Amino acid sequence: MKKFLEEFKEFAMKGNVLDMAIGVVIGGAFGKIVTSLVNDIIMPLVGVVTGGGSFASLNILLRPDPTNPLTLNYGSFIQTTIDFLIIAMSIFVAIKAINKFSKKQEAEVTEETPATPSEEVILLQGILDELKAKK
Repeated sequence: MKKFLEEFKEFAMKGNVLDMAIGVVIGGAFGKIVTSLVNDIIMPLVGVVTGGGSFASLNILLRPDPTNPLTLNYGSFIQTTIDFLIIAMSIFVAIKAINKFSKKQEAEVTEETPATPSEEVILLQGILDELKAKK
């Protein structure tokens, strides 16, 4: 049991697992922010333009039973699709900006540090120098 716990601790403390956990938490918060943006800012503007309040209230009455009506709530689907598109666009823009910054930072590091030869290259260079000295 102790070995199992040690292995689990080693697994959980790896950088990629922690990075993923942080990404999930930040992604959840980011999703809430974008949902609020859609529900509280974008959809009221769309409602003003289209003359309606919200897509979420759009439906088709399939069975007009006064006690148990059956409706097809296509407005909720439209609302969820708009949420998804805005979240996907936001994530795309954020990742594009991060990649641009990362490439810029990587280029600066490459320019600052000269390439050092590997051990194999150094060893082969030494052998080559010795062979030239023997001639």
